[in-house]
Amino acid sequence: MNENFPDLELKPPLFYNWDIGIRFELGVNYDRENDRENSPYLQGVYHRAITLFKSLHLPEDEIFMVANVNDYGDGATFNRKLQIFSRYVQEKSSLNQLKHVALPYVFPEDDEDGKYKTHRFILKCKASDITYIPLLKAICNQDLGIKPSIYHDVFFINIKNKTVFHVYDYRGCDLVATSTENIKGMYDEYNDWILDYDRNEIDQVFI
Repeated sequence: MNENFPDLELKPPLFYNWDIGIRFELGVNYDRENDRENSPYLQGVYHRAITLFKSLHLPEDEIFMVANVNDYGDGATFNRKLQIFSRYVQEKSSLNQLKHVALPYVFPEDDEDGKYKTHRFILKCKASDITYIPLLKAICNQDLGIKPSIYHDVFFINIKNKTVFHVYDYRGCDLVATSTENIKGMYDEYNDWILDYDRNEIDQVFI
């Protein structure tokens, strides 16, 4: 990570903190009354998130799956085998390699008293080891009142592609890379999914 992405803090928003990246829109034409489970809107969100992950990560690709778990000093404890990993990693033997690092809170501007921490859990595995379809759905479900939900930031670092992929919620996801060549195919193939708000900035990088 430090070698390929020096000075990039692994926290949202990745797109605004790295020069080469794409911000994709997952949820289109949001309607509060249409965010229920199995709604066409939410199925569209799932489809885009799953398609982007699958296009970016081949089954045999080695990746780091990283989860930031924030501790707000309210007495919560953190089990090394978080449900994120035990539930969504099908190769259980790889869980023995799960690493944990306690860090200063990744959003220091929101921690005036310095009481918060961020627990970072890191697992090196193959993309095929992850049951990514239900995992991505759970990430997209956050803030919609639909279970299962994952509220932690989960990042996928592809070692071969030198990319970082992060679905921040049902609205969208960020993809950053060390070079434009690494994600030019994603830019071309899923151009219609690029968030219009940031399109001009993204186009300038790839055109």
